[in-house]
Amino acid sequence: MVTTDLPPNSNDGEMIGSAVASVRSFNRTVTERIGALEQEYLARGRPLGASRLLWEVGEGEDVRVLRARLGLDSGYLSRLVRQLEAEGLVEVGPSPADRRVRHVSPTPKGRAERTLLDRRSDDLAESILEPLTPTHRTRLVDAMAEVERLLTASAVDLRPVDPGSADATRCLRAYFAELIERSATGLDVDSALPNPDELRGAGDAFVVAYLQGSAVGCCALKQYDGGWAELKRMWVTPRVRGLGLGRRLLAHMESLARQAGVGRLRLDTNEHLVEALAMYRSAGYVDIPRYTDEVFATHWFEKHL
Repeated sequence: MVTTDLPPNSNDGEMIGSAVASVRSFNRTVTERIGALEQEYLARGRPLGASRLLWEVGEGEDVRVLRARLGLDSGYLSRLVRQLEAEGLVEVGPSPADRRVRHVSPTPKGRAERTLLDRRSDDLAESILEPLTPTHRTRLVDAMAEVERLLTASAVDLRPVDPGSADATRCLRAYFAELIERSATGLDVDSALPNPDELRGAGDAFVVAYLQGSAVGCCALKQYDGGWAELKRMWVTPRVRGLGLGRRLLAHMESLARQAGVGRLRLDTNEHLVEALAMYRSAGYVDIPRYTDEVFATHWFEKHL
């Protein structure tokens, strides 16, 4: 299992309840300070949503990718695209990869507008930083980086998928590629990929973690007779490690196991995955004798739920 996240503190319910007022106050301050409440963001004749969409289009993007990345309703996104199209800032046509999918591309006018928006966004950022002392600027920038990191973590969505789906396959390929590289076994990824049917039994589950529409992690639950189950193929993409996603996946799979009446969970991992070893032990898993013939496994764990 490939992950690098250590467990957060407990008492989540109490923390959420006491923090709601602070989050709401923060949201009010930020939306006012960055001009999100204004009808014309950065004095460009359109609201923040439309300007943000123009930036996300980049040099061209499929509508469905934009919708997933921004988390927007299809109808609202379509209205924003039409607004930008009416201004002559974007063109809409079939996707180069799939002509059934709509694709949005910037026009020369749109590229020029994006450049202007970038310049005015820089000016806005400078206006926020300029009144502060150097010490306070550093504190603010560091705090913003931490807030961005944690907001990203909260945006991850865990969904059950078929183990043979495209997203599941992409995650598993990345999982085995990293495992092969870190354990130096010399195997190839295709030979290591499991048969999806192995995880389609009664009570089995395959969960994929999504961030802005992209699969960034996975884990599987395999049930056996005798009231026990196994966690398999836990993986988190390197770009989101440190957000607590590994621990969140672990807790989610344990919850699924409890709901299914599982009394014991087992898993195996590799000695080179030192972060995963630490996480499992801190989550209450104890070392047990070998119980699988997994080629990558060097450590075996169990936890009573």
